Amino acid sequence: MNTPRLTVVGAGPGDVELITLKAIKTIKTADVILYDALINEELLSYASSTAEIIFVGKRVGCYAYHQDQINELIVQRAQTKGHVVRLKGGDPFIFGRGAEEIDYVRQYGIATQMVPGISSALAVPASQGIPVTKRGASESFWVITGTTKSHKISNDIYLAAQSSATVVILMGMRKLAEIVSIFAKEGKKDLSVAVIQNGTRNNEKFGIGTIATIEKIVKEKELSSPAIIIIGDVVDKRVALEVAASHTNTIESQS
Repeated sequence: MNTPRLTVVGAGPGDVELITLKAIKTIKTADVILYDALINEELLSYASSTAEIIFVGKRVGCYAYHQDQINELIVQRAQTKGHVVRLKGGDPFIFGRGAEEIDYVRQYGIATQMVPGISSALAVPASQGIPVTKRGASESFWVITGTTKSHKISNDIYLAAQSSATVVILMGMRKLAEIVSIFAKEGKKDLSVAVIQNGTRNNEKFGIGTIATIEKIVKEKELSSPAIIIIGDVVDKRVALEVAASHTNTIESQS
């Protein structure tokens, strides 16, 4: 039997080509793949024809598996089948519970590895020409979860609203009204905001406004999760990007 092991792999922000070569090589060696809702399912075509592929994702409170069940499933499959690849959107160590899963399985003597991914917190703003830092506009940036484990807004948003840094909020759409209120109380009603849904994918949608107007824009453009919120002067520094020339899809070139 293959040696029990777990590799936590970052699948990138959504564009099927925004994944590392190391991640692709790892997917090809998997005996079992447990994948989340935010990954691009085209990436599963890299898997071996003999690999077991299991969806364990969640969408807005709808769970295929709860986290404790996922942890147990990793252990069970590693012990019975060998190499488990845990495929997660973006980078698994940025609000992805990758470290939690590694900590859990190590209790069972299972070898663990990590393949970092391109984080949506950086790649999604870039896909719309928004730099999270730019000279004269922002010297730093925050990346904050909009909703904590207790389903409350993160206290760090209050601190970030007092700074001049760019603020990138993941999983924050259900808390948008609270976020807007926090920044407004800091006298920042005119601060620019961008909301990008399905970032880097073919069905990407976005809206740009200010703290005072973004809720109305989100409603008009029917923006919803999964989306990223970018707050700061860098939104005004958005650069014009040309549409990339058509080219052969990476996965198609593999066949």
